Amino acid sequence: MVEDLWYKNTLIYSLDLETFMDADGDGVGDFEGLMRRERNSVRTPMQWSREPQAGFSTARRTAQPIINQGPYSYELINVESQRRDPDSLLSWTAQMIRLRKECPEIGWGSWEILETGSPAVLAMRYDWRDNSLVLIHNFDALPHDIIVKPNCEGEEKLINLLVEEQSQADQEARHHLKLEAYGYRWYRVGGLNHIIRREKA
Repeated sequence: MVEDLWYKNTLIYSLDLETFMDADGDGVGDFEGLMRRERNSVRTPMQWSREPQAGFSTARRTAQPIINQGPYSYELINVESQRRDPDSLLSWTAQMIRLRKECPEIGWGSWEILETGSPAVLAMRYDWRDNSLVLIHNFDALPHDIIVKPNCEGEEKLINLLVEEQSQADQEARHHLKLEAYGYRWYRVGGLNHIIRREKA
């Protein structure tokens, strides 16, 4: 699996989108299918397993050909193998979809762009029913050191929603963060008792 490609950037999940189309195979890394012309990119047979015809059909031949050669072959890229691999693209995509559903602030709340001191790094704060998120994305192939001030209640502490980590603000309520190349952070502001605060709002 190719590491650190654009798909690992979580920006798409941090936006308030009415619809989001995941073409057949995108979620497991079938990028060869995406490169097919016109609507054929979303008609690639889904690569379910290493079984004949990628587990997609019992027919000897499918209307659109199975990808059976190269780095995106169904024998290398398929749902069954990625479901058992915690570091696979499918596992990452499922994790991000679950996390996005746990963050109603993105879809229901208001948003504000925060200063980062770097034109390559986007930071956004979402607010809804007395809760806030700060989502940060580095669009650069180089790492960046940034300073972010959430400007909201509970801003002294940011809890990372993807790994066991938190940021404590300095005396001016600023957070000093290091973002790796194409790195991202999803933070909940203040703490993890957001459901209690939301119920009281």
